[in-house]
Amino acid sequence: MNALLTFSNVGFSYGERSILRDLTATVCANACIALVGPNGAGKTTLLRLAAGTLHPQSGEVLLQARSLASLSRRTIARSIALVPQDVEVPFPFTVEQFVELGRTPYLELFGGPRAEDREALERALELTDTAHLRARVFNQLSGGERQRVKIALGLAQNPRLLLLDEPTQHLDIGRQLEVTALIQKLAGEGIAIVASMHDLALIEDAFSSVWLLDPGNPMLQGTPRELLHPELLERVFDCPPRSKILRRESILLRREAIFHD
Repeated sequence: MNALLTFSNVGFSYGERSILRDLTATVCANACIALVGPNGAGKTTLLRLAAGTLHPQSGEVLLQARSLASLSRRTIARSIALVPQDVEVPFPFTVEQFVELGRTPYLELFGGPRAEDREALERALELTDTAHLRARVFNQLSGGERQRVKIALGLAQNPRLLLLDEPTQHLDIGRQLEVTALIQKLAGEGIAIVASMHDLALIEDAFSSVWLLDPGNPMLQGTPRELLHPELLERVFDCPPRSKILRRESILLRREAIFHD
């Protein structure tokens, strides 16, 4: 198993509230993982720990056997890119200017973009099908366009691991399918992916593995078919009584409508 990122007995709390406890998991070089769990279960926290923007209070996170705590932000950013839910852009940056920011970990202090930076920018725009948007102002894009451009920013870092925090949130079904198709495409390019997902109906055809955060219990790991079944989801998400049949029908009918129409 080619381990790219490893969580070793990781614990993290906000004050007295324990979010993650004794988390042990591995992201392999070819992984495509959906991170699932109730609100507040620690999905965003786990992604930030993976990116090194948060540090575990116990245990450690390792990038190819090297502790993230021992690595500079610049070094981490050359291997791991985190695409957050929301990005505030206070200036009227064009898409091209915005995506160029992904090359920051590679630029010298007083140097400008080089040929390899331009190549990485073009590849990121091509992979996300956003090259035609390069002259548009980022803040004037639609939600789906903005999401793909944010992913392009992460790809400009040439990461081996791409972390996506709720990449389909607030998008309509068509744009959700565009993003999940992009995730499949990037996984096919050899980029490891961990994405927190809210819409369970989008997971099975796009992801090979699921990490299910179960509050108060160890994180569950398995395939979508192993973990996305109504009885388990009903318990983990603390669904009201008698919701099992409705939940099963809702998930299966949405999946049928989305993927087999």
